[in-house]
Amino acid sequence: MPTNPELPGLAAEVVDGYLHAPPTMVAEVIDGALSLLPRPRRQHAHAAGRLFGALGPYSNPRGGDPGGWLILPEPELHLGPRPDIVVPDLCGWRRERIPDDFLADDAPAHIELAPDWVCEVLSPRTEANDRAGKMRINRRERVGHVWLLSPSERTLEVYRLLGELYVLVEVFEGDAEVRAEPFAETALMLSAFWSL
Repeated sequence: MPTNPELPGLAAEVVDGYLHAPPTMVAEVIDGALSLLPRPRRQHAHAAGRLFGALGPYSNPRGGDPGGWLILPEPELHLGPRPDIVVPDLCGWRRERIPDDFLADDAPAHIELAPDWVCEVLSPRTEANDRAGKMRINRRERVGHVWLLSPSERTLEVYRLLGELYVLVEVFEGDAEVRAEPFAETALMLSAFWSL
């Protein structure tokens, strides 16, 4: 029997491993299996932080900024009936989909509302989960846009959900200037994600 009624479809040993994961690890549950990975390395954290800052005009608009989004780094998402528990590097919700109490003090630490956009920063340790299980979960939950950012390959892959499948819209490389959906109003310089 599961050890926690809030995680009804998960085996007891998976729930125990998730609840007692060391603080130095990122605990996720994908397709009912526990995944424990070390916290991101410097290059990974740098790229995610730079992207979060570059998308500030969408999440924290001033003046003529586009706005319209709430973007969070590393939120814990509980998605689906089992649930799957995932921690994307970045994800965003269109503001019109967010309930008024989304940021309330008494809201649970995890989020059950599927995002509209997810970005995973790839590393050798996370790439298999990011490309396989987590993409399946995103598709099932109807996440409209997924970005895969690879500091080691210096690429950004942009995917859009069309019907039941993700379609690769574009691959940007190196130091390219990027205008990528759903944030095409802002030019992003890929070089900022790889350099100091």
